[in-house]
Amino acid sequence: MRIGVDLGGTKIEAVALDRTGTVLARKRVPTPAGDYEATLAAIAGLVCEFESALRKRATVGVGTPGSISPFTGLIRNSNSVMLNGRPLDRDLGEKLGRPVRLANDADCFALSEAVNGAAKDAATVFGVILGTGVGGGLVVGGRVLVGPNRITGEWGHNPLAGATGSRSCYCGRRDCIELYLSGPALAREYRRDAGIDLPAELIADRTGEDETARAVLDRYAARLARALAGIINIVDPDVVVLGGGLSNVDELYVTVPRLWSEWIFSDGVATRLARNHHGDSGGVLGAAWLWPEEGGPVTDHDGPLPASRKRR
Repeated sequence: MRIGVDLGGTKIEAVALDRTGTVLARKRVPTPAGDYEATLAAIAGLVCEFESALRKRATVGVGTPGSISPFTGLIRNSNSVMLNGRPLDRDLGEKLGRPVRLANDADCFALSEAVNGAAKDAATVFGVILGTGVGGGLVVGGRVLVGPNRITGEWGHNPLAGATGSRSCYCGRRDCIELYLSGPALAREYRRDAGIDLPAELIADRTGEDETARAVLDRYAARLARALAGIINIVDPDVVVLGGGLSNVDELYVTVPRLWSEWIFSDGVATRLARNHHGDSGGVLGAAWLWPEEGGPVTDHDGPLPASRKRR
């Protein structure tokens, strides 16, 4: 049995899967706000509850914002700031009495879609999150690739090609892709041009009668096509799967592939752009699949770097 946990800022979701991927149990609880020890206890409580009810011991995988630094073994870059600087995998492992695998939530999303979702059986899958932030994960041959710095797929904090340097990002850089392709970015642009506050998903619904909404979404699609073209030129994935709230905008799946060929260095584009299959459950399901059946590695790097490779 596998247990996956999606650790979010407001909720913790856990799921138990059998060896075929069938869901045996699922539960959500609120994330204890700002309380690290209570968060550990909540996760451990869900695991113990499932194991007691199902009378099976499970592997445990956790999807979390941020990632484990290979240089310190501590969580970094998490918007759930209580996690930063903590050895979350080790602390959970001690509490549960077994190893625990952790991965970035975007990596878990990509893995779930590659295992049995929209990109099932594809050799190379790039999973994209277009939500409050912009993230990504890369799965090759059923393995999440994280790289020696644990930043594979972090395309949201690369500069958007063609941008003018006018937007500052919280990360300290300018014109990051996230500043143009996140849900809040789309909403801010519509508010600037129309003077109306609307959630990003509703803006897409107004394009038939609202010229401003139409123009804003057209610019969004062109920017997404340009940004994904950079990924395709480097990674050349079989499938790009969209997740997050803006993945529900139907026209993106027609418009973006029509536009991206302008920036892709090829005489044709075989890469498929797909809507996610698992929806909001992608992260928790992918966390469960961090432990494959045979017990082998599911990422290209496991554990902190040896001392000889740590920064001094």
